[in-house]
Amino acid sequence: MTDLEQHVNEPGRDKLVKEVKAKIEALGVTYVYYQFVSVTGRIVGKGIPARHWERLAEKGFQLVYGSTANLFVDRHGDYIGYGPESSELVGLPDPDTFCQLPWDKRVARVFCRLYRNREERENPGEALTSDCRGNLYRQHKEFQDQYGLDMRCGTEPEMMWLKRGEDGQPNGGVTKPNCYHIDQFEELRPVFMKVIEYSEQMGLDIIQGDHEDAPGQLELNTQFDDVLRNADRLTTYRQICAQVAREFGLIACFMSKPFMGVSASGCHHNMSLWEGGKDVFHPEIAGEGELPGMPGNFMYKEGGKNTFMPDPSIDEKMPGPIGLQSIGGVIKHLPALTSIGSSTVNSYRRLWDTGFWAPIFADWGYQNRTCALRVSAPGRFEYRSVDSMVNPYLMGSALLKAMGDGIDNNLDAGEPEERNIYAAMEAGKQVKKLPMSLGEALNELENDEVIKSSMPKEMYKVFHHYKKDEWERFNATVTDWDLETYIDCLP
Repeated sequence: MTDLEQHVNEPGRDKLVKEVKAKIEALGVTYVYYQFVSVTGRIVGKGIPARHWERLAEKGFQLVYGSTANLFVDRHGDYIGYGPESSELVGLPDPDTFCQLPWDKRVARVFCRLYRNREERENPGEALTSDCRGNLYRQHKEFQDQYGLDMRCGTEPEMMWLKRGEDGQPNGGVTKPNCYHIDQFEELRPVFMKVIEYSEQMGLDIIQGDHEDAPGQLELNTQFDDVLRNADRLTTYRQICAQVAREFGLIACFMSKPFMGVSASGCHHNMSLWEGGKDVFHPEIAGEGELPGMPGNFMYKEGGKNTFMPDPSIDEKMPGPIGLQSIGGVIKHLPALTSIGSSTVNSYRRLWDTGFWAPIFADWGYQNRTCALRVSAPGRFEYRSVDSMVNPYLMGSALLKAMGDGIDNNLDAGEPEERNIYAAMEAGKQVKKLPMSLGEALNELENDEVIKSSMPKEMYKVFHHYKKDEWERFNATVTDWDLETYIDCLP
């Protein structure tokens, strides 16, 4: 049986397909977005009338392989990843992710996993390795089978609400860059309340929010959960923000560093590894009435044993042994991980503007924001070298591989650094710096077989080609800085 056939015949899937059919009829849905996520985190796919649901659930839809790379052409005119002669992928929906769009209730969306075409000469119906979401699904399953642990993750998606000028282009932030200022938060209340309304209708349990310290910069946090569902929810959150921006005539900016001299937008990943636990259904998130989607959207993993919690028999404060090994693994692989967490040319503006808590050193501590990792609370650690443009599926897979290496090889995390890292370095501590450009980070990834293994086969080919081309395009471009610096340098 091929991977595609195994997906179609997963235990209980037939029942879910029928339940979605009933949900379509109960909600009056007439159109469905069958969506997946490209190498850069962009949502792509097809829209199909809802009456074809059962056929699509069995047969899937077809789309060119190159859609996993945004059907993008490099600076030499070559398609990234796959040429025009390539076959078409098959996208197969995961029924439990079916959910109505609250801003147009005629429309729903469902996340899909991708497969090679049934008619391919080689490996027909095999899982498509350039499917970043499918890779995270499979790699988390493998991690659970190997270690008896599951990864739970919560992200902190900072982003900026920008005004549009008369030309439609960005014209500064809606608010002033005053961190935690309730009045600035209040100025954006109509916007963030609409985001929260839509988010809860799609299963996102928003637990807190605040105004950050850049123009129009907000952060709304969602309850942590299984690493795949968390990635789906971050993707959904971005989709919601884009819609709310259309409604208010604003720009929902997930670019990491649109302004110098103020903080960039990060996307810190808080993570932990757990034994046991179970999925708990929380319909109250959506409110009363017909549930606007399948129950899977309103599930959260709860309970079990958090292996990152301190073991009092060893140390009252230090993370438990598995936590320390995992930190050791992430510290070891931070240079390569940076290519995924800081995945664009613009990402490194954030790291160079060091006056704003940029996490540029490969060290860890407790409440120490000058390090790339910190234990933000007992039982979890926060990976800080991640920005708002991250692809959370690639990041989740890479972190699983790094933590697995730490566990397999009992990697030593070293002692936590409780001093400001700059003061520690002045006192003589030797600390490795993270890559400070996309090109340098891509070289580190190329030489790290553990992190590369999180991008199996064609996934690494697509990622490397796409990002190497981005770096080359930047280096081949004359910018305003060039003109300002050199236009009148001689005689």
